[in-house]
Amino acid sequence: MLIVQDVDLTPNPQALKFVVNQRLLNFETRNFPNKELAENDPLAKGIFDIDGVVSVFYMDKFITIEKKSEIGWGEIQKNFVNFLKNFDVNSIPTEKELEGQTIEETELLKKINDILDQRVRPALAGDGGGLQVMGLDGLTLKIQYQGACGSCPSSIRGTLVAIENLLRREVNPSIEVVSA
Repeated sequence: MLIVQDVDLTPNPQALKFVVNQRLLNFETRNFPNKELAENDPLAKGIFDIDGVVSVFYMDKFITIEKKSEIGWGEIQKNFVNFLKNFDVNSIPTEKELEGQTIEETELLKKINDILDQRVRPALAGDGGGLQVMGLDGLTLKIQYQGACGSCPSSIRGTLVAIENLLRREVNPSIEVVSA
């Protein structure tokens, strides 16, 4: 049985991070900014069936839910906890192998991803979010925020600058980071 062990606030006032008692994914992150994209994922689809949910992000042992601003958390949390009690974790689609990544892994991109894995992604996950690299065009890195970070004003402004400054110090002073 899937049980919520803890609920964490995120910097995004419309998103909460729910820590669960079982591992959902080993290495992937799953981000669903709308219900239509969740059609083939029973976990995300079931969460979207709860009135007021606008996005779902999950990885490892947590699920981040973003809600409509006019809806309160009380009803969403109650329905979410009830949904999880009856959800079969084995129905979560199998993770794809890491070898099948769509972005060609250059040495520069590998170095960037290593830094992001060590210093940025854990911090974002702590706030109920994530970060996906969409591509590297010359020295311009395109990223997409996931989960609570997707619509949070601080990630769109402050975190983007912080990531760019980190990569400029650690990798190349001419790197630019843009949100895709």
